[in-house]
Amino acid sequence: MSKNFEKVKSFYTAELWSLNWVGDAVGKWITVEEYREITGKEYASEV
Repeated sequence: MSKNFEKVKSFYTAELWSLNWVGDAVGKWITVEEYREITGKEYASEV
């Protein structure tokens, strides 16, 4: 589990972070798998 997983999850759950902000954290603070666990959605990176 990433160091900031719980922090990102709590921000998203409290509606302090949007889905886009959680997506921005992928690769920096959380993994793609953790994104899926937090949001319940598949991560789709924009190429």
